[in-house]
Amino acid sequence: MTLPPSPLNPAAQASEKMARLRQTYIVQLPKQLAHMHSLLDKVMHASAEMDTDPQVHASVAELHRLLHNLKGTGRSLGFAQLGSHAEQGETLLQERAPQWPLQLKKCLQQLQTTTQEQAQLLASSLAMSGPGFAVMDPLAQTPAHGRLVYVCDDDPIMLEQLAAQLACFGYEARGFTEPQALRMAFLQRRPDAVIMDIHFPQGARAGIDVLLGLRQETGAPVPAVFLSSRSDFDARLGAVRAGGQAYFVKPVRANALVEALDTLTHHDQPEPYRVLIVDDEPTVADYHALILQQAGMLTHTLHDPRQVLHTLSTFRPDLVLMDMYMPHCSGQEVAAVIRQDVQYVGLPMVYLTAETDRHKLLGAMKIGVEGALSKPVDPQELIGAVAVRAERMRTLRGLMARDSLTGLFNHTVTTQLLERALAQAQRTGAQLSFVMLDIDNFKAVNDTYGHPVGDQVLIALARVLQQRLRNSDIVGRYGGEEFAVILHNESAHSATRLIDALRQDFARVNFYSGEQEFHCTFSAGVASFPEFAHFEVLREAADQALYQAKRAGRNCVVQHGTAGPL
Repeated sequence: MTLPPSPLNPAAQASEKMARLRQTYIVQLPKQLAHMHSLLDKVMHASAEMDTDPQVHASVAELHRLLHNLKGTGRSLGFAQLGSHAEQGETLLQERAPQWPLQLKKCLQQLQTTTQEQAQLLASSLAMSGPGFAVMDPLAQTPAHGRLVYVCDDDPIMLEQLAAQLACFGYEARGFTEPQALRMAFLQRRPDAVIMDIHFPQGARAGIDVLLGLRQETGAPVPAVFLSSRSDFDARLGAVRAGGQAYFVKPVRANALVEALDTLTHHDQPEPYRVLIVDDEPTVADYHALILQQAGMLTHTLHDPRQVLHTLSTFRPDLVLMDMYMPHCSGQEVAAVIRQDVQYVGLPMVYLTAETDRHKLLGAMKIGVEGALSKPVDPQELIGAVAVRAERMRTLRGLMARDSLTGLFNHTVTTQLLERALAQAQRTGAQLSFVMLDIDNFKAVNDTYGHPVGDQVLIALARVLQQRLRNSDIVGRYGGEEFAVILHNESAHSATRLIDALRQDFARVNFYSGEQEFHCTFSAGVASFPEFAHFEVLREAADQALYQAKRAGRNCVVQHGTAGPL
């Protein structure tokens, strides 16, 4: 009985892919060498005035490009001898010593012999790998959080109020009046965070001792937020020693507490970096793509640089890796074309090249390229260089796309995302709902309690929308106290019910100005595709429904085309 092969782990998969890349490269190399021989024959059979013959000049330039690429690619894939022979040929072309064509012919013959030897070695063992590199297991990631919070306080009324506030922001809060009851629940089901009073009737350290004990029992820290009526140093020090990441003096403000919990429980996977690799040699592009993929990045390889603008618009990379020497156009020319488009002015670009002439490299980078990595590039150096530049690009994009107060998409980006979402819905026939929300009487909030308090109201609504909606939904601050929500695969009716539930919860959030407590509400209007098939019409329909909600007395949600609020 033949057993099925066991699945390979990521490192083994990478090794197998590398072996296949090396074999693919060696298999196609004889054809490339034959082309080099043909080019050299044209040079050797040319007239004595070969330096002034345009055809000879073109042949020499192409020979130089091919040898230059072979030097970098051969070494990158672990074929050091091939890389050395190619470097010798490149040097011959650059120096043009007497009898250089004959010497170059011998060099090409050495390349051909070495290629045959490598092909025989690879044929005997497909599993032979190239240069080793450390890999990251993309499956070894932190699971998504469950947003469960345990709250322990000896005041049952405070527990009930706090649990109700946390529920408005999407947290499942379970209350306990005794630390030992929390301990038993913790051992049965681990929460994302614990909110603990620092003092209990049965002992000043009862809560702290339970958390320290849980740390020993589980072997892991317990994410904890402490509440206390005390603000002195000793109380805060005890909380720190028990592993507390935040400390609040009662009465605690829900906004501040939720901000701390968001930080503690935010385990969402960051979106992988997106890297476009432009190289006319498929094997080289695949090799560098494999290195980056094993580091958890998404890659797209492009072999014809003339397609770069289209690929940029569809793939939307965080960074471009590009060969300097390619047919049709150079990497420097491609970079110049990319920089002509204002939306790519800040896009990081890095050359991957075997070029060692610093003057040529500096000249090639004047167009606005971030830097150059020499072939063969160390895999860890490649991963690090890409990650640093891509992260900086993400940060800059975020600053340009986000509202500085709430962290939501700004008006411009929200509008662009709505246009894109509507176009996708038109292609796929999926449903789409668009919601406009407006905080009721917000000017009165600013006038009565001050703008800093008004800012807290805006931040709270942003949190309610972000925490309660799906990751696929889009939330933006449209301007002032107005927000916009794009709900994918939601009918107008279901979207209206969903937003109305959020409206009811937001109305229960407690806000404070000094010791004065108050509440806020919002009104909303809903319109959907395919009833409204065009961008401007859809937005106008949602806006009209919002005004209808305002005229109906505020604090309600209206679906466009209906008689009134839900």
